[in-house]
Amino acid sequence: MAPLSKAGAALAALREDLAGDVYAPGDQGYDEARIVFNAMIDRRPAVIAQCESTEDVVTAVRFARELDLPVAVRGGGHSVAGTAVNDGGLVVDLRRMHEVTVHPAAKAVRVGGGTTMGLLDRACAPYGLATTGGRVSTTGVGGFVLGGGSGWLDRSFGLAVDNLLGVELVTADCRVVEATAEENPELFWALHGGGGNFGVATSLTLRLHELPAMAFALVLYRPELGREVVRTYRDVMEAAPRWASGAALYLTGAPEEFMPPELVGQRLVGALVTYAGAEDALRRLVAPLLALPHEVELVSAIPYADLQCMMDDPPGMRNYWSAEYLTGVPDPFVDAFCRLGEMMPAGTGTQHLLWPQGGAIADGPDEWPVPYRDAPWAVHPFGIWEDPADDERCRQWVKDVRAGVAPWSTGAVYLNFTGDEGAERVVAGLGTENMRRLGAVKREYDPDNVFRFNHNIRPA
Repeated sequence: MAPLSKAGAALAALREDLAGDVYAPGDQGYDEARIVFNAMIDRRPAVIAQCESTEDVVTAVRFARELDLPVAVRGGGHSVAGTAVNDGGLVVDLRRMHEVTVHPAAKAVRVGGGTTMGLLDRACAPYGLATTGGRVSTTGVGGFVLGGGSGWLDRSFGLAVDNLLGVELVTADCRVVEATAEENPELFWALHGGGGNFGVATSLTLRLHELPAMAFALVLYRPELGREVVRTYRDVMEAAPRWASGAALYLTGAPEEFMPPELVGQRLVGALVTYAGAEDALRRLVAPLLALPHEVELVSAIPYADLQCMMDDPPGMRNYWSAEYLTGVPDPFVDAFCRLGEMMPAGTGTQHLLWPQGGAIADGPDEWPVPYRDAPWAVHPFGIWEDPADDERCRQWVKDVRAGVAPWSTGAVYLNFTGDEGAERVVAGLGTENMRRLGAVKREYDPDNVFRFNHNIRPA
């Protein structure tokens, strides 16, 4: 850390040079600028640089290097681990860099590093185009894609990294580099799952796909039907075309317009099927689920951008998630999954999800560092609650889910679904052999591990 006199002069220069705003403790707006999606995260950076351009990012990183400050990068701020902010370091805040440029003839889109899924989806919608995005509209595109990228369209169009065409990156030595299949190909490879370990992604270019229609079905049942519902959902999805995705889930009835009043606050079992196609084809697919006795039935065509908003979480909630990728979902697994769903903390927004992989995920390129690609199913215990008094029981339930499904786990994991679960889980999320290669790329582009507020890859 630099002497106070030097730090003060450098901060004054940063305020002068940056086109965007700069916040330090005590500044009006500082506390608002450091809030992230997960309300459990309460960190106090030394400086927050709200950048408006690639030049701003270079200026901010240079400032951090001169003062020997660690750097965190904020895109959407949606990481459950809260990696968008740090204590006592610099935050490069990209939220003002949210431009979206669609190239419909080339079926490609270029997005700024602070773009959220909602902005991307709505910009592409007028052209009847889309790409694999997250399952909520508030997720940042950059962190989502660089971490692998799983969403409702991944069975149709592949993981988000399968659609990554290029990245503009500001490195730890303040260079601006392009990473594509032809330019800096080893860095391009590392960005297919290696996250923010190699620099600040100031823009990304993604492949788009034609999406002329989208539909969804949401069917809710009493919890005593859980095992029958999950088995039926499994059978439907294992025979479904790649245009179908979704999840079987346990949830608590929310006060939505479609929810019968007597079910609000009650534990329910749900079957969600999303479909990249017409509503009538979806209805035929979900007929076995509709044949089971149910309490709520929603089947409708829907714009993809609106579907992405359906599961948006309210701000200010406390979050703890994890995931396990599975070898399969035989009946003994279904029993274990449902038993864990029946243990889900009551009175919270927590959800217990099981969703299919396969399709374009399994058929995608096998060279990227995403070892969970081959798993046919995934479990995602999604802990979300408001009262700090619930911290212990909600976090413990997520851990219990991981332990309870361990006999069917492949051992691989999608790191965007996890917080800080230790170095071994980072290896599980990237692959042992891949870690060696990633470490070499890290050594070339960030030998001092400046970008370490992430699922960290140490320089080889």
